Amino acid sequence: MYQATIANQRFRFPDLRALMGAAGERKAGDIGAGIAARDELQRAAAKLALAEVRLSDFIDQPLIEDEVTATILAHHDREAFAEIAAMTVGELRELVLSPAFPPLWRAGLSNAITPEIAAAVAKLMSDKDLVLAAQPLRVVTRFRTTIGQPGVFAARIQPNHPTDAVDGILLSVLDGLLLGCGDALIGVNPVDDSVGSIVSILTQLRAMIETTGAPTQSCVLGHVSSQIAAAERGAPLDLIFQSIAGTEAANASFGVTAELLAQGREAALASRNQWDTSPGPHQVTYFETGQGSALSAGAHHGVDQLTLESRAQAFGKCFDPFLINSVVGFIGPEYLADAPQIIRAGLEDHFVGKLQGVPIGCDVCFTNHVDADQNSNDDLLMLLAVAGANYVMAVAAGDDVMLGYQSTSGQDVQAIRRLLNLHPAPEFERWLTETGIWHDGELRELDAPTLARMLGSTGALTAGRS
Repeated sequence: MYQATIANQRFRFPDLRALMGAAGERKAGDIGAGIAARDELQRAAAKLALAEVRLSDFIDQPLIEDEVTATILAHHDREAFAEIAAMTVGELRELVLSPAFPPLWRAGLSNAITPEIAAAVAKLMSDKDLVLAAQPLRVVTRFRTTIGQPGVFAARIQPNHPTDAVDGILLSVLDGLLLGCGDALIGVNPVDDSVGSIVSILTQLRAMIETTGAPTQSCVLGHVSSQIAAAERGAPLDLIFQSIAGTEAANASFGVTAELLAQGREAALASRNQWDTSPGPHQVTYFETGQGSALSAGAHHGVDQLTLESRAQAFGKCFDPFLINSVVGFIGPEYLADAPQIIRAGLEDHFVGKLQGVPIGCDVCFTNHVDADQNSNDDLLMLLAVAGANYVMAVAAGDDVMLGYQSTSGQDVQAIRRLLNLHPAPEFERWLTETGIWHDGELRELDAPTLARMLGSTGALTAGRS
């Protein structure tokens, strides 16, 4: 039993699960699930009670016991956790916000903080706190590019097409490259998730990368099992992708287990050994998460959206990811009803990821039937850039014509880089400079001969066609 008194009223919470739900900021999904506080007074009381909870309680009283929990705890640094186990959530919050925290975090404390603890700390923070605390926590990952370091703001080109037409995909890739984007990833959400389609798109993307010489990596966001099958057919698989959630039951609804994700990672490693002999670490997984995914699957076990998002990220971390992406506003108004809720969720997702040592980025986005707009999208984009997000999306004109939602564009990415003096990944910036796309930190419009030389004599739009 947890309790707190506020305004001469005593509030009681039967267990950690109820306390965590009541302490969270207002979210449509939590309200609909009956998890949220009934009013602001109860929410304030829950925050007071949560601040007094010892961190050891989260180990002694797991909110959920399933495969996700077991996988996370198998990677948990219990020796490092022993150093903070007696602290309260409130005390950890004060430490996290202090200048003394980043060195401790880099020394290994990131592996001691469980997802439930990360979520609990976030519930005691303002939006400003979430930005301030996350900004110095840098998670650096490498494939053909290196992202996550201070001063780097990367972008994933998302060249989706409503019919998977190769010309449309490659034109969108070219648009992103000429806007200085693609250093995080060229990642296509396919309409056709068949193995043959994945093989075809991966082959075309590889041809585009080789023709332009751009140091980047590609991925087709099909089901992990289909990507494994594509690799077995000889497709040039760089990163293996899968959407994941914070409970075993929700992952089962996606057709995903820890064993399958491990198989996918091994397939990507084998493909890298075949297609890419460059030295360096082998971070070959890419996961997407988002608040509300477990609730939408009826698999939330009475746990709030933020805590489950934190668990999903921690689960993904167990497979050494190159990227994890919170698709924050994509799930719709039943879970995040409006711009303030989307902005709050984006900052929470980024913070809990960084606190746990996750290479977190964000698809700053909203669906067309939610109470948000491009201005609120710009607000979250700027806040996440200040907070040190590893990357965001670069969608042509910010409007995904296949998935039918609004995101960020290559122009948005370039504007943020100019505003905050940020740069692409260093390998990618060198390529941009060598090709003439980039000069003294500014994009240049290429003349026709230069563009033709960059694309090669056959042209990238015909490269790799059968």
